[in-house]
Amino acid sequence: MAVWNLGSINVDNVYRVPHLPTAGETLSAKNYSQGLGGKGANMSVAMSRAAARVVHIGAAGKDGTWAVERLLEYGVDTRHISLLADQATGHANISVAQDGENQIVLFPGANRAITDDMIGAALSDAAAGDILVMQNETNGQLQAAKMAKQLGLRVVYAAAPFDPDAVAQLMPFTDLLVLNAVEAEQLIGALKQELTELGVDSIVVTLGGDGCKWLDVSTGTETHLPAIPVTSIDTTGAGDTFTGYLVAGLDRGMPMLQALGLATQAGALMVTRMGTADVIPDLKDIEDARLA
Repeated sequence: MAVWNLGSINVDNVYRVPHLPTAGETLSAKNYSQGLGGKGANMSVAMSRAAARVVHIGAAGKDGTWAVERLLEYGVDTRHISLLADQATGHANISVAQDGENQIVLFPGANRAITDDMIGAALSDAAAGDILVMQNETNGQLQAAKMAKQLGLRVVYAAAPFDPDAVAQLMPFTDLLVLNAVEAEQLIGALKQELTELGVDSIVVTLGGDGCKWLDVSTGTETHLPAIPVTSIDTTGAGDTFTGYLVAGLDRGMPMLQALGLATQAGALMVTRMGTADVIPDLKDIEDARLA
């Protein structure tokens, strides 16, 4: 089948710093690089490298033509990415500390200028059984989710950056919810509901160094998968890589636990690399690394 990703496209400006800056502190970066990023672009690259057929729905400014071309080079179908003359491409300024932790300032730009017509034109080519993936770095999510369910698509929602109002709106249309431990706690606090009370049949919570857990709400079971021990140098994009591989595995017909195992390997390998979309591992990288 195909995976349709309503996702952000960002230019990532990455600064290597001795530690994350505190309020009022000025730091001299030891290294600077620029590359393709954005949660949406990261997931599209990850899904494509995990052997899924991926169609990206999004927007960039004219200054982001190279970013769209980069997605195409990575095997992503870019026909439904609009180049907008009156918008700047979204970008992120990312500080990465020596221990691999990061701090990000994000400007959404064209990612917030996606129209319902753009989404409709893309999803008109979708087929029942395809998957729609969304995050919180674009607009148009609710409309896309409604259209997807009408067309018989499965909806996967990665609830980041966290917005309780967006999550509450999308829960009735979501088949699989993916979020990290902090977002899970924020969601429980904001909605005054436990995760199992949201009406979503399947929920995956990533736990960083503690792995992840899968809540199969339909059967009332909870399964924990441990993390793979590696030496982390950069956590940027690791969650997107995990989600992308998870979705690609499910699209290829893998059982959830097998897809989670593959996603865990991909996320572990990703944190050993410096960068975002441009360094996301492919299936051969994972096989060669033999992580366990």
